Amino acid sequence: MTSEVRKILGLHGGVLAILLVLQFVLPAYHHGNLARIMVLATYAIGYNLLFGYTGLLSLGHALFFAAGLYGMGLGMTQLGLSAGGALLLGVLAGATVGAVIGALALRTEGVAFMIVTLMFAQAGYLTVLYFGAYTRGDEGFVIQQADRMLLGFDLSDPSNRYFAAFAVFAVAFLALLAVLRSRFGRVLIAIRENEERAMMLGYDVMRYKLMAVVLSATLSALSGAAYGLLFGYVGASFASVQYSIFPLLWVLLGGAGTALGPLVGTVFMFYLIDLSSGITTAYMLIAGVVLVCLTLFAPQGLMGEIRNRFWRWLP
Repeated sequence: MTSEVRKILGLHGGVLAILLVLQFVLPAYHHGNLARIMVLATYAIGYNLLFGYTGLLSLGHALFFAAGLYGMGLGMTQLGLSAGGALLLGVLAGATVGAVIGALALRTEGVAFMIVTLMFAQAGYLTVLYFGAYTRGDEGFVIQQADRMLLGFDLSDPSNRYFAAFAVFAVAFLALLAVLRSRFGRVLIAIRENEERAMMLGYDVMRYKLMAVVLSATLSALSGAAYGLLFGYVGASFASVQYSIFPLLWVLLGGAGTALGPLVGTVFMFYLIDLSSGITTAYMLIAGVVLVCLTLFAPQGLMGEIRNRFWRWLP
């Protein structure tokens, strides 16, 4: 094991250890916030895989998040599935939608890909509203506490919810690190850096891109399904355009193409809005000024700047 690998394992393992220890020391308010942040950071990890490591800018990831959310929610309310079965259904729904959308959207590239993914996401949002008899539209529906039981644990309990959120994040985080160290991950980075050269080397670029879309959609759907199960609510707002913009912001702020960027960006954005809203009702003005300054002085994102200036070995 090289010194670089030891540093990577030490840093990222240390982050997971800190998140686990915080369960026992955080006050109730921040305890609940961090559980929510870890689930949303899982969503950002899925987005980062496609945007940060493959170089595909999507504005339609809310479709995958919502597929997981509604796959889980409708599985419980309409099909009578248990929490575990509904969670699995949500993840499979996201992966399936990712495969279909990826096969169609990847016929385009660049700005066209961005627009096509946005249009698919909007179609998904309108579909949720159209079938309001089942989805309850903007009003949404609540997952009853009695149904939020997984392996004998009540996920409405703050402690159990935190551990479940940590488990979801840790699985996605470790999966990303494994992908980055694999041949598949190195090919994705090669496609991001120079797609034509990757094709000249004999790689089936379209197949690798489709696999990246499906894996990204699966992680996003896992986040959506977990969010609905842990926090007990399923609503159409999670399928709207803003939930396609959020992961892009989180990844850009934290550092696109860095493993820790999604978590750092999600924490930063969450508490920036939280603290700003405590100062003024025009909290988005404060948040906007801070974001503009960050973009000007840290264009690579927080972790991206740290990698460029100090730790070149950061994945």
